[in-house]
Amino acid sequence: MLCFAAALVAAGAISLAAQGTISDSHAIAESHTPPDYVIGIGDVLQVVFWRDKDLSAEVMVRPDGKITLPLLNEIEVIGMTPEQLRLAVIERANRFVDDPRANVIVKEINSRNVYIIGQVTKQGTYPLLGPTSVLQLIATAGGVTEFASGDYAFILRNAAGRQMSIKFNYKSALKGQRLAQIVELKAGDTVVVP
Repeated sequence: MLCFAAALVAAGAISLAAQGTISDSHAIAESHTPPDYVIGIGDVLQVVFWRDKDLSAEVMVRPDGKITLPLLNEIEVIGMTPEQLRLAVIERANRFVDDPRANVIVKEINSRNVYIIGQVTKQGTYPLLGPTSVLQLIATAGGVTEFASGDYAFILRNAAGRQMSIKFNYKSALKGQRLAQIVELKAGDTVVVP
């Protein structure tokens, strides 16, 4: 009878795993973060230690680029990937715990935003969660208003400490012309639709 119950539990676990109900938290975090994601200011991270709940914490990256974890103190995290942070946390925890096992889960990405202003239906800040073109952002913002000058839109981008402007002709893009101008946005870009 005991063997039969164990077989049922194992079959249920296999069924749940096949449905995607059971999964490793690392896989969950990875599936929700863009492939080129690096940790930035304002992001919310959860650092989880297996069998060491006192070291685990949910933290927000401060404006100085650091987080504070119990016992491990401050850690500079700006520009790290979640995996790099996981390895850094394990290295620090080695001083206090035998065989530490940690995971970093990205709870909220607040550092990867793009902005759109001007003659669009919904101006504002939008999260950049994956590859997004300037045309897709305009669509997300509800499209242009009737007063928009679609010939003279542009993207403001900070590249290597210098501000640059990338021209974008909305009207020609809608007609399927000059498609090379439909660039992929980067975190911090501002789309201006006059």
